[in-house]
Amino acid sequence: MKNGKLISTAANNLEKGLKILVIRLSSMGDVIYTTPVVRCLKQQLPGAEVHFLTKPSFKYIYDNNPYVDKLHLLKPTLKETIADIQAEKFDYIIDLHNNLRTAIIKFKTGIKSSTYNKQSVRKWLSLKLHLKNLVPHTHLVERYMQTVGFLGVKNDGKPIDYYVKADHQLTDLLPQSHQQGYISFIIGATHFTKRMPNEKIISICKQIELPVVLLGGNDVKGNADEIEAAVGAKVYNACGKTSLDESVYLVSKSRKVIGFDTGLTHIAEAFNVPIASIWGSTVPELLGVQPYEVKGAEVIGIELPCRPCSKFGLEKCPLGHFKCMNEIPENVVVSYANNV
Repeated sequence: MKNGKLISTAANNLEKGLKILVIRLSSMGDVIYTTPVVRCLKQQLPGAEVHFLTKPSFKYIYDNNPYVDKLHLLKPTLKETIADIQAEKFDYIIDLHNNLRTAIIKFKTGIKSSTYNKQSVRKWLSLKLHLKNLVPHTHLVERYMQTVGFLGVKNDGKPIDYYVKADHQLTDLLPQSHQQGYISFIIGATHFTKRMPNEKIISICKQIELPVVLLGGNDVKGNADEIEAAVGAKVYNACGKTSLDESVYLVSKSRKVIGFDTGLTHIAEAFNVPIASIWGSTVPELLGVQPYEVKGAEVIGIELPCRPCSKFGLEKCPLGHFKCMNEIPENVVVSYANNV
């Protein structure tokens, strides 16, 4: 729908209170960055009823979120999901995914919509031709917020939202040696080229003054075992031992966080804990997912003619040298961690 017509229709509906469906189906980082949009819609539109649609595997991101009136989960068939949406009689769909599935939802329901511009062609050209200024260096949250501008909704400049689900205690999750202050080191990431080699993590951990808690899933438990064995008691390996909610709680209580381009690092931004965000084969400028509204955050990466080699990461370095991680200056990471 043309933006002018959307604005006119919205102005006519504001008095009665709008019913709005926000859609982002995946993945963890992309869904977590929708939370400022949902918050601003709920807080800035009097009487608005805000719903959110995502895949069941990302339900936890919006559990306990006070700005969502109803959370919808993608059904086994698109037909079922569309029927549920039609039954709700929404005034608007805010499509923050913009793929074939959401296009079908909008077409079949006929609901007025505003859609996130993914700039897919520009991103592809930027990746393939290494044209770093082809895609505006605008954070994903800002890009998402553009979809609700027609409603008069503006970015409130606050961090993302994430709500820990249970009342955890450090005494239940960490050894006594780590309960008085620690650095969280998130060593997991979906793809190999997003993760730092073990020997480099070991060297960095040995130089960090505070105790270190390693966080990640079962997929990196073996890596964490090796790091813990090499460094000693200063490192506590929580990989595969804590649930996601417990890991988020540990991050929230950290003095600082060190992490790669992965979901838990992005969730950490909700707690305004200083973050060192380390980037290997991917670059934050292309995706717009550098730490958002976090005081004292630092993005660490090195300039290389081959970087980025991928939008989301690869299982091995295409050139075999893996310089993007191997040549990250350890002193920069260590100085960041020790400056508490």
